[in-house]
Amino acid sequence: MIRQSWWKILAFCLLLYTCVYGFYVKVPKLDDRMQESIRNFFFHVPMWFGMMILLLVSLIYAIRYLKNPTVKNDACSSAFAATGVVFGMLGLVTGSIWANYQWGSPWSGDPKQNGAAIAMLIYLAYFVLRGSMNDEEKKARIGAVYNIFAFFMLFPTLWILPRLTESLHPGGQGSEGNPGVNGKDLDIQMRAVFYPAVIGWTLLGVWISTLKIRYTLLAEQKLSNE
Repeated sequence: MIRQSWWKILAFCLLLYTCVYGFYVKVPKLDDRMQESIRNFFFHVPMWFGMMILLLVSLIYAIRYLKNPTVKNDACSSAFAATGVVFGMLGLVTGSIWANYQWGSPWSGDPKQNGAAIAMLIYLAYFVLRGSMNDEEKKARIGAVYNIFAFFMLFPTLWILPRLTESLHPGGQGSEGNPGVNGKDLDIQMRAVFYPAVIGWTLLGVWISTLKIRYTLLAEQKLSNE
């Protein structure tokens, strides 16, 4: 039992470590306005890392479904996409909380904020599309194709277009001198929290997804037996 659940125990321990040590670790004083809000970095960014990994897994299962149309492949693709979107929404919320302290407003129309919102809307449309169809096979096939489209839309909305315009967000054009955190600002103590946080949030996302997959497969099995 423990051998099968070691990664779940690891996820719990890493997130407990992140939530506790993340508020006690000594953080660098990068900016007078930054102060203790820098600790948001341990939650906001790892959630986005987890989101990208979960959506990548969803993409892989979508491709696998198109090659081998099984209920399991479709259930995996849908479940990982759902959990990834939840993480993305949490990333938007934590980012907005930080922006409220640093930029004076939770939503300032920054290109990266707008791009992230558009990316989430594209994925939300994926679930609306699936929910609008009654034919399970058609739902899975069209959903898989749209899933592939949605994933590759992440690149222009999150990484390319925001970097081509003026942005307050760290890493964006014109962001120099604005309060923010990037990889160069992480000292050893912050890295000791950040990397475990990325692994912990990702494992939690996988855990949630596997539970949803098991529920979907059990429901499908029940329907087929009736």
